Amino acid sequence: MKKILALLLLLASFSLGAQDIDRLLPVRGFAIEAPSARGVDRFVQFVEEELASARINLLILRVDWNYAYTTHPELQDEHPLTKADVDKLVAVCRKHGIRLVPQVNLLGHQSWADKDNALLRVYPQFDETPSVKTANYSKWPNPDRLYCKSYCPLHPDVHKIVFDVVDEICDAFQADAFHAGMDEVFYIGEDDCPRCKGKDKAELFAGEVSLIRNHLSDKGRQLMIWGDRLLDGRTTGLGEWEASYNDTWPAIDRIPRDVLICDWHYERADLSSIYFAMKGLPVVSCGYRDLAISLQQVKDMVKFRSQAPPEMAHCLQGYIHTIWSSAGRFLRSYYAEGDNSNRRPDESVQAAKAVLQYLRDLAE
Repeated sequence: MKKILALLLLLASFSLGAQDIDRLLPVRGFAIEAPSARGVDRFVQFVEEELASARINLLILRVDWNYAYTTHPELQDEHPLTKADVDKLVAVCRKHGIRLVPQVNLLGHQSWADKDNALLRVYPQFDETPSVKTANYSKWPNPDRLYCKSYCPLHPDVHKIVFDVVDEICDAFQADAFHAGMDEVFYIGEDDCPRCKGKDKAELFAGEVSLIRNHLSDKGRQLMIWGDRLLDGRTTGLGEWEASYNDTWPAIDRIPRDVLICDWHYERADLSSIYFAMKGLPVVSCGYRDLAISLQQVKDMVKFRSQAPPEMAHCLQGYIHTIWSSAGRFLRSYYAEGDNSNRRPDESVQAAKAVLQYLRDLAE
């Protein structure tokens, strides 16, 4: 009889819990490239129609140089977002209780394919590997090990410019947090760099994370980063993309404990979020284009939180769904615009729709 009563109480607790999405999954996020200036109104519509109804409460927008910076106008893209454009995004997120967080890639991702991004294009002296020329880029793998360039974290002038940009974009977004990217950093502590040569790569990475975190903390803001550089790719079997082969992973024990780790895995529903939580770091799982894997990641996070002691459950904060196409392309596919008769279904759109629907069902 006692066993039956215990089972009934357990089932009742799951039923009641299904009504409390904030307890089951405190962070319910969506991360995507910021819209173009002409796509802002359409994106606002997407937030109104889709994200709000799915109880999304965190929206990360990859802005990078797509903003009309006044502190460093030399770094802005052509036709960038204006303050008025951003005000529309702020307003719709505030209306629906969505925490809006801008992202500018720091440290890594300072180039793409054969083009330097704005920071290294305008300030080539910040390049960690100046002898590697992006114009000579060939597809991965290549003799230079070039995927994306990095800036030198020890250059004496880089942070003055970087922090001007960070402060301005956070002010524009009225944000209490900032996402610094920091994923897929393959160039760090390189022999090419007179300042970083021979330095401990984990120490360099942890130092950059801590410097950015401390700058944000002084202004009451939280730092968010992708988690791959904090995982040992060899021991875990996660490889050199979703984890580190270049010995940055010991930095996990050297960074402040309030940095939110966005733990992305796209080929399997890997369980490394538990590892981050056991280290005392707040963490969210992140999925992308595989529908089954993404749903498994959301469900796993709910399960982990229900089974963990309070100290770890507090660190296991939720899930962020990521999109890696432009906002315009994603929305065209999401709303099935144009002639789609001969196109294969967009897997990332299907996964996003499935996750959003799962969150709606979880909230009912």
